[in-house]
Amino acid sequence: MSDVIVIGAGVVGAACAYYAARAGLDVTVVDRGPVAGGTTGAGEGNILVSDKEPGPELDLALLSNRLWRELAAHGGFEFEAKGGLVVAETADVLRQLTDLAAKQGVEHTAVPGEALGGYEPHLAPGLAGGVHYPQDAQVQPMLAAARLLEIGADSYGHGTLHLRTGVTVHGLLRAGGAVTGVRTSHGDILGGAVVNAAGTWGGEIAALAGVHLPVLPRRGFILVTEPLPRPLIRHKVYTAAYVTNVASDSAGLETSAVVEGTPAGPVLIGASRERVGFDRTTSVPVLSRLAAQAVALFPALREVRAIRSYCGFRPYCPDHLPVIGEDPRVPGLYHACGHEGAGIGLAPATGYLLAQRLSGQHADVDLRPFRPDRFTFSGEELG
Repeated sequence: MSDVIVIGAGVVGAACAYYAARAGLDVTVVDRGPVAGGTTGAGEGNILVSDKEPGPELDLALLSNRLWRELAAHGGFEFEAKGGLVVAETADVLRQLTDLAAKQGVEHTAVPGEALGGYEPHLAPGLAGGVHYPQDAQVQPMLAAARLLEIGADSYGHGTLHLRTGVTVHGLLRAGGAVTGVRTSHGDILGGAVVNAAGTWGGEIAALAGVHLPVLPRRGFILVTEPLPRPLIRHKVYTAAYVTNVASDSAGLETSAVVEGTPAGPVLIGASRERVGFDRTTSVPVLSRLAAQAVALFPALREVRAIRSYCGFRPYCPDHLPVIGEDPRVPGLYHACGHEGAGIGLAPATGYLLAQRLSGQHADVDLRPFRPDRFTFSGEELG
């Protein structure tokens, strides 16, 4: 019997397992697919503070940013402390960006239009300016999830952090109203607590316990270029529209230019958002729009070939905040899901804080804004 059963081997589940093992708890991680086989494997690896409004999510992001840097000392994450550059096409938008940066209270530098070339020499001319965020970073998300599980098992688990892939959870075991384990395709697994880290499918796991979590899939595409012989882009670069799209409640298609290089040479181009259920059909019009927006930002990309694309599903909650903590409706059930597009960046803080609660400690960050029972059911959430 494990102290904790974590459902989901994406980066959030891996972080929950890592920090629980570090706290001295026995952990079993189960996933119906491979490690990072869901949303994590379709992510860019963003670790951002630049796109967060002041408030609880920014507090979580700042804690996570510090934890990622500590974790990077272990190696194997392809952690890049590259910084982010948010650019504005007009003076009005630039004022909005600088006002947001001032309210955030994080480290930043306002960059006038004529100085943008010092940050990104290949940027298109004529931009009004931008804001540089040195704390923004990136990891390779699949490696990050795998390494967190590996380090947790080797450094802290000592044989007590177990990973079971290809195992589907069909139900939750109960005793006296409390969750005591999971019923799976490979038999029952007993545990002192169960963590729902199922990402986009977090609502389905919650439903097994008879509780409601309005976690919905929000599809996004990424366009990948051929490897470049020399780095073209130094930072994570995106337009101000990205911040607006992140905060949007629209179910329709929204795109904004997000461009960044990788250590292996390819350039990653995003970002799109739309609620179309779990439809994985490749949309050529969306990819064409992403390519056009990237070329408008970096004209040199016009001569670079796109070699592939992929899509994933962000676990979207209506208030754009993740669900973190014990469910007061079902003792023994904890949630760590609903991070939308910020799961990779917020994973360490989520796992760290949840491990504190699992081990009976007071969490370093107030978890009330993320409480699982904050939602009221609406028929619109089914769309």
